[in-house]
Amino acid sequence: MNSYDYSGKVAVVTGGANGIGAAVAERMARSGARVAIWDMDIATPEAKITAIAEASRILVQVDVSDADSVGAALAHTEKEFGKIDILVNSAGIAGPTSTLAEYPLEMWRKVQQVNVDGTFLCCKAVVPGMMARNFGRIVNVASVAGKEGNPNASAYSASKAAVIALTKSLGKELAGQDIAVNCVTPATAQTRILDQMSEEFIAYMLSKIPRGRFVTVDEITSMIMWMASVENSFTTGSAFDLSGGRATY
Repeated sequence: MNSYDYSGKVAVVTGGANGIGAAVAERMARSGARVAIWDMDIATPEAKITAIAEASRILVQVDVSDADSVGAALAHTEKEFGKIDILVNSAGIAGPTSTLAEYPLEMWRKVQQVNVDGTFLCCKAVVPGMMARNFGRIVNVASVAGKEGNPNASAYSASKAAVIALTKSLGKELAGQDIAVNCVTPATAQTRILDQMSEEFIAYMLSKIPRGRFVTVDEITSMIMWMASVENSFTTGSAFDLSGGRATY
């Protein structure tokens, strides 16, 4: 696994109690960062999170789709750690597997609120501090679905396309400072988000990956670790594929 020096850095990882976010939080802490884990479910974090030394982590219950909740999480994190250098937006939901014609309107809205509004609100919260300190790294977790579109997943595909566009826009806005904003577009990983999908849909997504397997959270984490590091001092506004050969652009 790759390793970078994160000493003195403070990272916020949304959705960090489980899955991709937990893997990122654990490796950043192991690399010297103090990590604030923002998640709706902080009662049952993965073992790798509870294994992080308490001085290096805090768990903050937050609904990323709610501006007041994000604001409270920001205030608590800055009180505990003094600043935020890195933001990894990993919180997200898949929504149901359904044709567009039959897609529940309330779930369409929920998917956009968590995946798009949540990314926007967390970026909006941390960017002013990054600008004031002239340093920041933001990594948004999008999906190959945002580039190619998955059938019977219109809400999820649209939300991840929006995350990619938001990343490119914000990256250009902040390019004059030492703030990098990028996103990853992974293929499916075996995390709890699969619990929201049918077996048929999971099999379909696996069939689309030329590698013939799902990406691992450690593989995604390895890419994010560079993207969020000081070494990534030039690349911004970009989407990095982890599609196992699926992505065509």
